Amino acid sequence: MGGFSAALIGQRDGQKVNDNRPKNLDITTFKYPLPAITSLLHRLSGAFIFVGVALMLYLLELSLQSESGFALVLELLSNPFVKFASWAVLSGLLYHLIAGIKHLLMDLGYGESLKGGFVGACLTLALSAVSIAIAGVWIW
Repeated sequence: MGGFSAALIGQRDGQKVNDNRPKNLDITTFKYPLPAITSLLHRLSGAFIFVGVALMLYLLELSLQSESGFALVLELLSNPFVKFASWAVLSGLLYHLIAGIKHLLMDLGYGESLKGGFVGACLTLALSAVSIAIAGVWIW
C-alpha cells in the first residue's frame, strides 16, 4: 500500500508508523500571546457591533419618526438594561476602533517585532479600558 491509504491504517511500506500526535487536545491548556488575544478580540468585537449597531439604528429611526417616538426612545434609554446594551455596543465600537488603528499602524510597519506587538497589544487594552470606562460614566 502506498500514500494516503497507508497513512489511514497506520502503515507505510509494510512498517508501523510511529504516531505520537495527541489524540484529545485540551484547549484550556493552550497559551496564546497577548497580541493574538487582542487580535481575536478585535474580530469578535466586529461581529458584536455588527449586531449591536442594528439596535442603535432602530432606536435612531424610532427617535426621528415623530415627537412621540423621540419620547419613547428617551423612556427606553432610562431602562438600565437598555443603558447597559448601549454601553456594551459603544464599548465594542471603541475597542474595535482602537484595535483597528493599531492594525493600520502595523500595516505601515510600526510594531511588527515581537516586542512591538506586545507593546501595541498592551496599549490597545489600556486605551480601550480607559475609553470604555469614560463611556460608562458618560452613559450613566
